[in-house]
Amino acid sequence: MSSVAQKSGFGATLWDWLTTVDHKKIGILYLLGGLFFFVLGGIEAMIIRLQLMTPNNDLVSAGLFNDLITMHGTTMIFLAAMPILFGFMNAIMPLQIGARDVAFPFINSLGFWMFAFGGLFLNISWLFGEVPDAGWTSYASLSLHSPGHGVDFYAIGLQIAGGGTLMAGINFLVTIINMRAPGMTYMRMPLFTWTTFVASAVILFAFPPLTIGLFFLTFDRMFSGNFFDHTMGGNTIIWEHIFWIFGHPEVYILILPAFGIFSEVFSVFSRKRLFGYTAMVFATVLIGFLGFMVWAHHMFTVGLGPTANAIFAVATMAIAVPTGVKIFNWLLTIWGGSIKVTTPMLYALGFIPSFVMGGVTGVMQGAAPLDYQLHDSYFIVAHFHYVIVGGVVLAIFAGLHYWWPKMFGTMLSEFLGKITFVFFFIGFHMTFLIQHWLGFWGMPRRVWTFMDGQGWNIANMVSTIGALLMAIGFTVMVINIIMTTVKNERVGNDPWGDGRTLEWAIPSPPPFYNFPATPLVRGLDTLWIEKMEGSKEMITPAEPITDIHMPHGSIIPMLMTLGLFIAGFGAMFQQETSWGLGVLIFGLAFTFVAMATRSLKDDLGYYVTKEQILQDQENIKRGRN
Repeated sequence: MSSVAQKSGFGATLWDWLTTVDHKKIGILYLLGGLFFFVLGGIEAMIIRLQLMTPNNDLVSAGLFNDLITMHGTTMIFLAAMPILFGFMNAIMPLQIGARDVAFPFINSLGFWMFAFGGLFLNISWLFGEVPDAGWTSYASLSLHSPGHGVDFYAIGLQIAGGGTLMAGINFLVTIINMRAPGMTYMRMPLFTWTTFVASAVILFAFPPLTIGLFFLTFDRMFSGNFFDHTMGGNTIIWEHIFWIFGHPEVYILILPAFGIFSEVFSVFSRKRLFGYTAMVFATVLIGFLGFMVWAHHMFTVGLGPTANAIFAVATMAIAVPTGVKIFNWLLTIWGGSIKVTTPMLYALGFIPSFVMGGVTGVMQGAAPLDYQLHDSYFIVAHFHYVIVGGVVLAIFAGLHYWWPKMFGTMLSEFLGKITFVFFFIGFHMTFLIQHWLGFWGMPRRVWTFMDGQGWNIANMVSTIGALLMAIGFTVMVINIIMTTVKNERVGNDPWGDGRTLEWAIPSPPPFYNFPATPLVRGLDTLWIEKMEGSKEMITPAEPITDIHMPHGSIIPMLMTLGLFIAGFGAMFQQETSWGLGVLIFGLAFTFVAMATRSLKDDLGYYVTKEQILQDQENIKRGRN
């Protein structure tokens, strides 16, 4: 092994993780960061549900409730769901295409640290007692007039984190286009790689509008920019357009990788090739394209007029078609398969009815007259959570159980995993199914409390009990992770026994250089082909083993982001303090110095020698025997 891989001791290990540019370690960092924010957003959700458990409750104040619903939505979308999916993309996608790493390892590290510091910046608002309170969409009519610095934390924090997301999307695109192993044509790529590819393309076009909108909002609040102030010639509704031109594609940035995870799970645990692979690929691309055509269905109540409403209603109906294609292909993959009901498969089987319910209520809202009635009711809350929790969160849990052995070399307990599924799945439907009826019965969303005698008492009690069951399920998963880590029982290359793609051909966890020699891909489900032909090595090399060039780690990505983090505080306080402008200038200068250091430093990386690789292979064979 190289000297880099031989580091030991707490200090050296910490430095290794702070400076790593290895896509697998960055994937784990995304996973840990995302799970931390998932817990934070979950605690906020539990407080929301406890407040609404009974009528006239005063567990929290109305102002704090606004803080909680804003931070819950923002945290779960930007800081939990997306980073966890980025964790899987980082850790798994390069392995699936036979690559050594992502195209730009340094930028990959920078993207992670921007997410981490952006999320930290946003949540430090709790310590200042000035928390974003304008909803996760931060509509300009509310955000412009929000007192204190709450919305400033939102705008600056999301600009930092959003920059990291854009970098990650570009990185994944370039990696998939340029770094596929020989024989890995586009139509041989695993579905998870395809969904990563399309979601990254959506990021490339969806995040710039959000960045511009947040920039305008920051200037409106700090420098009287008047982009959105209608009394000064601005346009408040433009914020909604800017936000939803990002916001609806964001749903597909989340759900497409989830579709990819389920495609892998269905195929492996049905022991069949994915049914209708070509149709699935084109459906994925079509969903990515149509995702940009439907943003104004979030704005049917704004008054765009019947022509605009009709166009976006039709587009909303149309996007259900490729999604339906996927649902039927998954069902036909299961049909006639030799099914193994593992924990990931349970989540996949539970996903289909849950997501279909969310999709059907979405198509219902595509009818503008019905949306007028339901728009500000709890029906919308129920629909949104059926899509995000019933689609994305179930996929995250399936992916955690499915790829945990590949990422960490140990297998999560199937028994505890199934207990988690039962609690979480039942709790999820208890929490959100009844909210559809609450919406029909007239309960508005975003309300702090409600009066007795309106017919909402039992439904809200049931919803809160369901949320408690979800919390119990997640707690069992955390216990499962801790127990598995402590036991540290190592597993082999393909612990599920039926892996079909390249990541299952190499040790768990993989060596830092991934593959001893670049693999040759001979068809779709290339590992399955090797198994059917009785190959012992499970990989046909495209070239002989040679020295491998690898990049050095770097602390510069963290330092660059730290400068932006410091500058954010300076920008926020520069008008009301004597030190704000100085802190802003110092933070930006710190970032520019770190950038210049990166540009001027002549770091040529290092080589892992052929002898070291052969020695590693020998050690792996001995371990197997």
